[in-house]
Amino acid sequence: MAYDKSIEAFDAAYKVIPGGVDSPVRAFSGVEGTPPFIARGEGGYLFDIDGNKYIDFVQSWGPLIFGHCDADIEASVIDAVKRGLSFGAPTTVETELAQEIVTMFDSMDKVRFVSSGTEAVMSAIRLARGVTGRDNILKFTGCYHGHSDSLLVQAGSGLATFGSPSSPGVPADLTKHTLLATYNDMASVEKCFEDAKGDIACVIIEPIAGNMGLVPADESFLEGLRTLCDKYGALLIFDEVMSGFRASLTGAQGISKVKPDMVTLGKVIGAGMPVGAFGARADIMSHLSPEGPVYQAGTLSGNPVAMAAGLTSLRKLKANPSMYVEFANKAKKLVDGFAKAAAAVNVPMVTDVRGSMFGFFFSDKPVKNFADACNNDTEMFAKFHKGMLDRGVYLACSSYETGFICAAITDEMIDMAIKAAYETLREIKN
Repeated sequence: MAYDKSIEAFDAAYKVIPGGVDSPVRAFSGVEGTPPFIARGEGGYLFDIDGNKYIDFVQSWGPLIFGHCDADIEASVIDAVKRGLSFGAPTTVETELAQEIVTMFDSMDKVRFVSSGTEAVMSAIRLARGVTGRDNILKFTGCYHGHSDSLLVQAGSGLATFGSPSSPGVPADLTKHTLLATYNDMASVEKCFEDAKGDIACVIIEPIAGNMGLVPADESFLEGLRTLCDKYGALLIFDEVMSGFRASLTGAQGISKVKPDMVTLGKVIGAGMPVGAFGARADIMSHLSPEGPVYQAGTLSGNPVAMAAGLTSLRKLKANPSMYVEFANKAKKLVDGFAKAAAAVNVPMVTDVRGSMFGFFFSDKPVKNFADACNNDTEMFAKFHKGMLDRGVYLACSSYETGFICAAITDEMIDMAIKAAYETLREIKN
């Protein structure tokens, strides 16, 4: 494929946008080549400015569960736009979307909308601190919860440690209140609680991690977190910004029996528009302003166009929950095909699927945490990504990201992607 126009566009962007992109992963820094600049999307396909066509297994990093330009969602957005882009005032569509969400999640009585997943998590943590009167939070290495200061931390030595900043510009005085534990390792969590002497406001986890590749938490691990939080009076937050409405109709909570105290959502609830949300029981949410003293606000929160898009998306999903069986079958068919293609040329690969989410690592060992994920063959992934892109298959441009199936992805498209995988891996090995 030719990428001349995209290369030119990237050079132009680089002069006026840091790194040429508005989110670092888009820069293709972990793979080979230059990011294609997208002209449009249609169903399960992307088209770049060079005229290349790709089967899209990224789907805007998750939101587009019905694919690009879904007719129903598009119509609801156009109708909303005609009434106005933003009012900074209450609208009934906010209430309608909130009602759809809280009736689906046992852990939620009320929900507040924001404009991004980062904002949702940041606000949920502030609320947890306000409710408990404690400063410390506990997160897991490899789980990404947005780019707010308290959550940009790196792991230290030992099983658990107080965090240090992983980005310049983040004060150590903030991250010292962030404790780090190892995903799927209960001993590291217990040590954090012991070291903090009970001063932990909340434990936040991606119950189905999607930012170190697809790495689900063990059910026994989630059960252990629930027990520890109850014992020490900490709140358990499930970050389902990525897995919500993706892993199942109710995300990880449709798979696990563990009930969190708070939930953060995003992606699908905006259907491609910038939306996030956080919710909890009424007694927790009552601490949030204007009911309570914990302040949180946003001029564009509950934007009517975004609410309309999300409402249409969720109602379509609720009307046909059997879609998730189809999603999972297609995701499994895809990664099984990739694994067979890898085995054919003696390349190790492990895979996983949760609903419409899929992941694969070039590794010969199961991946249970971030350290395991880091042992995958990133050089092989970079070559594989480039070969697949050249054959019209658009995959996440990092070995630490998750892929997505949308309703517009057909079995024929999956067969084409598997064929491309065989060709790419044979080419790499030769």
